[in-house]
Amino acid sequence: MASSAAALVVPALKRHTSTVIVAHGLGDRQAAHRMFLAENWRLRDKFAETKFVFPNAPQIPITVNFGMHMPGWYDIADFSELAGRSEDEAGIIRSQKVFHSLIADEIKSGIPSERIVLGGFSQGGAMSLMAGITSPTKLGGIFGLSCYLLLKEKVQSLIPADSPNKATPIFMGHGDADPTVKYQWGKLTASTLKGWGWDVNFKTYRGLPHSACPEEIDDLETYLNGRIPLLDERAPSE
Repeated sequence: MASSAAALVVPALKRHTSTVIVAHGLGDRQAAHRMFLAENWRLRDKFAETKFVFPNAPQIPITVNFGMHMPGWYDIADFSELAGRSEDEAGIIRSQKVFHSLIADEIKSGIPSERIVLGGFSQGGAMSLMAGITSPTKLGGIFGLSCYLLLKEKVQSLIPADSPNKATPIFMGHGDADPTVKYQWGKLTASTLKGWGWDVNFKTYRGLPHSACPEEIDDLETYLNGRIPLLDERAPSE
């Protein structure tokens, strides 16, 4: 697997008490999420104690895009795979280990695992759901935007025996006009996870294609405020 570029990090403005790891979609780069999320919230003085980590997927050939190399967490041979057919299991498992390693790094740096949130958009959202529910450590939150369930026939066998995140609230958002990752796939993912006993809040955004909208970002902000509330009211350090 080709190596990924270094993650982009947006440091906390105050004492670092929480971390949000955000994974991009197929063909994207973390800069897009940085601009849309972290910098937007920074301008409004939100999440001052939070460090944002935007990992880059490696450049890999994507079969459905005629083998072109682009940032991807796993290969997609056909978009019908997103409905749950044959998948790049090896690539998915490799990326799962990347996300678990990023979580472990934050814990080693002194951040309690319950103050770490993992999430992403599209392919990154799919990986975040998979890596989140299979994480060996308790997380503060898991979110997936415009995404779907990976390895649905196997993922339950990858969940640790003590299932540390079974009670971790999961936020999912999906546009009902998404032509790429079908709305029904996201809805089915939420239904499946709920059926397995997970706490999932699935929000529908009317008329939204394969993208995000201000309402969705506001809902995500509300979710994060509930999962990683401020702990330190001291002024930003000089």
